[in-house]
Amino acid sequence: MIRAQALTKRFGAFSAVEDVSFEVPQGQVVAFLGANGAGKSTTLRMLTGFLAPTSGRAFIAGHDMLDDRIAGARSLGYLPENGPLYLDMTPRALLRFLGSARGMDDRRLRERIDLVASTCAIREVLDKTIRKLSKGYRQRTGMAHALLHDPDVLVLDEPTSGLDPNQIREVRRTIRELAKTKTLLLSTHILQEVEAVADRVILIHRGRIVYDGVPAGMRRDGEPLDDAFHRLTEAP
Repeated sequence: MIRAQALTKRFGAFSAVEDVSFEVPQGQVVAFLGANGAGKSTTLRMLTGFLAPTSGRAFIAGHDMLDDRIAGARSLGYLPENGPLYLDMTPRALLRFLGSARGMDDRRLRERIDLVASTCAIREVLDKTIRKLSKGYRQRTGMAHALLHDPDVLVLDEPTSGLDPNQIREVRRTIRELAKTKTLLLSTHILQEVEAVADRVILIHRGRIVYDGVPAGMRRDGEPLDDAFHRLTEAP
């Protein structure tokens, strides 16, 4: 459902991502793990077609995101880090606007808004101005947008960044529920996310993959996960 093929992104002489390749099969939840600046967000932007790679290819549900991005976008729900929201709109108005832009008819749009509002626990704020919502509700509104067209693939970039413990618990609950029917790639630098929701870890360091496997496989002799992370990402 997700395939990165030798993705590379350079900004002048700086290489943000170098020769990253992996595949995510249907129904798997993968934590894309790395420290700040490791290349996670850049990789996700290339995967989702928001950023053209210097070299390599990205595929969503079999669609090449360079040559066939519109078709790929139909199968993709993307929540970027600090995703843009129209602050003067309500969540309901925002979802109606975005659904209309996707060509959804009124009946289906009403049904989907009702469903994603329930799934993302934003029903009580649907008609409040987004500017007045807490960061937790804004994040869940962004997730509702990503889910609106019922995509098979979800790419979530730091979905719990900046949230308080109760908000993090709620977002994780939502992710676990979505994992029953969706393929998820979850970018994070928070190790607790890995243990809470992931079937598999892809760890990126300085733009290159340094580990790809089950979370338990990161550990050496039962070491804590944060020690394993430090060992795999220490200099050089």
